[in-house]
Amino acid sequence: MKPFRALDPTLSGQVPRGICALAVMTKAPQAGQVKTRLVPPLTRNEAAELNKCFLHDTTAAILNATTDNEASGVAVYTPVGSESAYAGLVPAGFSLLPQRGTGFGDRLYCATDDLFKCGFASVCLIDSDSPTVPASSFARAVRELAEPGDGIVLGPCDDGGYYLLGLKKPHRELFDRIDWSTERVFDQTVDRASRLGLGATLLPAGFDVDDAVSLRRLCDELLGGKSTLTGDIASNTRRFLREIVAREGRDRIWPE
Repeated sequence: MKPFRALDPTLSGQVPRGICALAVMTKAPQAGQVKTRLVPPLTRNEAAELNKCFLHDTTAAILNATTDNEASGVAVYTPVGSESAYAGLVPAGFSLLPQRGTGFGDRLYCATDDLFKCGFASVCLIDSDSPTVPASSFARAVRELAEPGDGIVLGPCDDGGYYLLGLKKPHRELFDRIDWSTERVFDQTVDRASRLGLGATLLPAGFDVDDAVSLRRLCDELLGGKSTLTGDIASNTRRFLREIVAREGRDRIWPE
């Protein structure tokens, strides 16, 4: 039996009423196709394995945020045809939904629209590059989206983007004419929400891991002696990085 089910946007009522989709945007973790800006210091295979660890840790945190049956985990994946790659990567109880659209913003909007068509009452789009975001942040997003009235929830990243965008309606304007992959994404999204009359609730800040500098920060957060993160946060990522350091020393991925 497969550990996940496929969602079909052409069929309504696939989920219980009032449920929030905690939807992680993901690309099949194939060497040379993911986390390419981490090569070097990582090898292509290591970058793909780290991407798997990120997905394990993010989906585990999402799963821990769904214990009250108010939310459900979804992996919104690309490319179509890579479904088998997620066996063992996403927890039992997660659903799969293929990405569609052209360009990053269009893919985000289409994912939002498809999830609402599947019957979700609210949607959180979550990146797969921020493995240290705790379950408490996802749970808070679910609670905020259950409040009356329209509005959005944002989890800001230190680089000017966001790790989570929560919506109660599929507002296309939040995805059009955004300077994706720049430090302006968060501010532009807040401004666009304001123009639409939508209040924005902010979650605790997080950070993306997509280059050597942010990888070093990740090692500091997870392996450093002054780390304040508990062992249950990013446990797979922590273990993978610790193994590299133990095997080869820290200089290659975590220079002092």
